[in-house]
Amino acid sequence: MGARYFDVYGSNISIDDYPTMVASPDNYIHLTTWSLEDHEGEISIGKYCLLTPGVRIASASKISIGDGCMFANSAYVSDADWHGIYDRAIPVGKSSPITLEENVWIGDRAMIGKGVNIGKNSIVAAGAVVVKDVPDNVVVGGNPGHIIKELDPNIDGITRMKLFEDPEGLRDLYDQIDIYTLKNNTLLNFIKSKFWRSKKH
Repeated sequence: MGARYFDVYGSNISIDDYPTMVASPDNYIHLTTWSLEDHEGEISIGKYCLLTPGVRIASASKISIGDGCMFANSAYVSDADWHGIYDRAIPVGKSSPITLEENVWIGDRAMIGKGVNIGKNSIVAAGAVVVKDVPDNVVVGGNPGHIIKELDPNIDGITRMKLFEDPEGLRDLYDQIDIYTLKNNTLLNFIKSKFWRSKKH
């Protein structure tokens, strides 16, 4: 959805099957790798992942994203500082690979820093800044990010991978969502929106 608002810069960028990407003209999705001197960035995104408006993923070493991961609006993942602390004229600075295991959820405007590994099923809360490893099955929040809740690994939740196990059921679900969200869309309402716009807008 909104594929033209998707900005890819650099090489070594791959996205596996069945991604869902939602972008908008005022909030592009950005995937960027940096290749210069001894830096060779790489972004590898697994199956069934969700990227939403404003998501930025930038690599000067390697970012590996497992199956079924979700990225909320304006989430940022970067494996580099992009400038040296003392020599700020030199690009990239320190860089260290990032790994997100399967079914990780990165919240709205959360930031994942270099060298971080996030365990399976874990959630990074909105606005969190994560600079240390996160184990499996936890929720982290705050700045710097810390564990605020443990998830029960015995609960077999519904993941994006499970949604795609039943393609017909998934299609029916999206059809029902479309019917619900578009129920007030009529030709008359469309014409009204073009010629009699609300003064509030």
